[in-house]
Amino acid sequence: MEDQYGSDFITIVDEDGTEYELEVLRTLEYNGETYMAVVPAGNSMEDLQLEVSILKSVEEDGEPILVTIDDDAELEAVYDILMDSLYEEEE
Repeated sequence: MEDQYGSDFITIVDEDGTEYELEVLRTLEYNGETYMAVVPAGNSMEDLQLEVSILKSVEEDGEPILVTIDDDAELEAVYDILMDSLYEEEE
């Protein structure tokens, strides 16, 4: 996903019904799955280093939902690819 027109924002709702607005830093396709690097919307640049989350898009009851990644090896592989792409962009 290219950020041609600025940042993308999404709103997610947890199982308790609480809404969270997130800024999407990067979307990545890897091994047939879609992942997103997100931060809470409205944070300063200093906060971004501590608050980046990587979520996986899965289908549940025919609807796409975002979930945390439970497999450490999968999370590490996706994290490495995302960080490489973010650093590439800076150069």
